[in-house]
Amino acid sequence: MSYDLMVFSKEAAPKTKSEFMAWYDTQTEWAEEHTYDDPAITTPELRAWLMEMEQTFPDMNGPNATDDHTSAYETDYCIGRVVIYAAFSWSLSGEANETAHRLAQKHQVGFYDPSFEGPILLPENGELRPMEEADKQNPDLKKPWWQLW
Repeated sequence: MSYDLMVFSKEAAPKTKSEFMAWYDTQTEWAEEHTYDDPAITTPELRAWLMEMEQTFPDMNGPNATDDHTSAYETDYCIGRVVIYAAFSWSLSGEANETAHRLAQKHQVGFYDPSFEGPILLPENGELRPMEEADKQNPDLKKPWWQLW
C-alpha cells in the first residue's frame, strides 16, 4: 500500500468539488496517449514541482531514475499533461505531504491528498486554499453565465 498525492494545473481543474472528483477519476484512468514517466509532457509549473520533489523523493521509473532501488524515498510518479500523481512509501506520508504541499504552494499548482480524502487545494494569491474558499475569493464563479453585474 502506498501513500498517494496529486498535484495539478489550476487552469485545467474543474472549480467545484463534485466536478473535480469526476475529473480526478478520469485523470487516474491513465488514458492519455503517451507514457506516464516523461516530465516533458506536463506544464512548466508541474515540471518545476517535480524537479524539486525529486531532490528528496527520487523518481523510481522516469528518465531521472537511478539503478539503485534501495532507498525508501524512491517514489513512483505518474505524469500526465495537467496532473502528477505520486505514490510514496507509507512510512514517509508526513514528510511527503509536507514537502509536496510546500512545493505546490511555491510553484502555484493545485494539491489533493486522495489517501486521506483531504481538501482540494487551489493556488490563490500565493497560498493554497480549499476549493470552497478559493471560490469565495472569486464571486464570478458563483454567478449564472447570463448575469454580468
